[in-house]
Amino acid sequence: MDLRSALLDATERLARAGVPTPQVDAELILAHVVGLSRGEMLARVHSGKIFEPDHWDTWEMLLARREKREPLQHLTGTAAFVNFEVAVGPGVFVPRPETQALVEAAITHAQSMAVGDEGLRILDLCSGSGVIAIALARAVPHARVSAVEASGEACVYLERNLAALAPEVQLFSMTVEDFAREVGDTVFDMILANPPYIPAQEIPNDPEVAAFDPEMALFGGDDGLDVVHHILALATHALRPGGYLALEHSNLQGEAVRSLLEAAGFFSVVTEKDFADRERFTRGFQS
Repeated sequence: MDLRSALLDATERLARAGVPTPQVDAELILAHVVGLSRGEMLARVHSGKIFEPDHWDTWEMLLARREKREPLQHLTGTAAFVNFEVAVGPGVFVPRPETQALVEAAITHAQSMAVGDEGLRILDLCSGSGVIAIALARAVPHARVSAVEASGEACVYLERNLAALAPEVQLFSMTVEDFAREVGDTVFDMILANPPYIPAQEIPNDPEVAAFDPEMALFGGDDGLDVVHHILALATHALRPGGYLALEHSNLQGEAVRSLLEAAGFFSVVTEKDFADRERFTRGFQS
């Protein structure tokens, strides 16, 4: 079979399976199988190249897994974020583009802050694959970034990603509550988090999330805000006066998170929108 026919067949199969972007996913899977960039692979498609026999079994296996709605990123082993890629797979939350809004706002703020002798101290809680910590460390060279993650499975990927992309980031494999007990007198200039925030009884709409993302990274108690309470308890004593706190949440939780920050004494509390114009994260400053 030629590559063009294989792509057309795969696109139809993924569309029937309900994959939201069947053509793009088929192209990215094929590019992964043949070991080329998407652009290079498409050039081969348009030149009428034939499918190599030794690639066929892998192609069919990955396509069948995507038909079952296993995340594309699990198949390729990587996820793109901002201007880099991280390793991902079963056991770690696949980073979403929505988080980039939180990261871009944090980078803008960090670059405008006055820098002391020790540089900015930035803390990324519930770090997962590490994309927030990595993005800040790469964009703000004078920052000293720490990443906290409780899941042992996620830490396997986090450690690998930090080593490859931001080896200066310090990793703490523990819960937010345990880190709060360990932190002592350390004071941070910025605290960022994409915590689990889905209410316990809610079922995510996307099969990729419901069946494949780790529950520990998704569910945050009855109202989805259990971990947010732990983060605020940490931030009230570990964030310096005037320090910046930003928390990602669902598009339905902005009001609740604003109320929690204000009750904890934060000022200039604002909920910001993501690139799809949905309320996505709330930020404020320590009083």
